[in-house]
Amino acid sequence: MKLKQLSLFIENRPGHMTTPFQALLDSGVNILTLSLADTQQFGILRLIVNDWEAGKKALEAAGCVVNVTEVVAIEVEDRPGGLYEILSLIDKDKINVEYMYAFTFGRNGKAALIFRFEDPDQAIRLLQENGINVIGSVDLYSRTSS
Repeated sequence: MKLKQLSLFIENRPGHMTTPFQALLDSGVNILTLSLADTQQFGILRLIVNDWEAGKKALEAAGCVVNVTEVVAIEVEDRPGGLYEILSLIDKDKINVEYMYAFTFGRNGKAALIFRFEDPDQAIRLLQENGINVIGSVDLYSRTSS
C-alpha cells in the first residue's frame, strides 16, 4: 500500500526545471502528481510517476540526483472537516506527518492526498482499522489512466 515517490533537488535558477521533465518525456514516463517546495537557492521536486524505476533511471541519466521515498495515498472526504478528521485520528495515535500534498484526481466525493509519515506502516494500519481507504499503486495507476 506504499507508493514510491521520486524526490530531487533543483537549483532555483532559470532553465533548471526543464531537465527532469524533458528526461521523463523522452523516456515515456507519465507524471501522475507532483509537489515543488522551494527556498531561495533550490527546490525539492517530488513526483509520483506511472513507472518509478524507469523514471529514476531516466532522471539519473539526465544528471539528476534522485531519492526514492515511500509515501501513502489516501482518500479523504471532500467536504469541510474531512482532512481534519484524518489528521485528528493520526494525531491521537501520535503518528508524525512529515509532509503532504494533494493528488490531481478524486472520485465519489473524495479527494486524494499523498502523505509522508515518519512510520508509514503504523499509519496504514491505523487508517485501515478506521475505514480510511489507502490507495494502492494498482488502483492509483488505473484511476489516472482512464
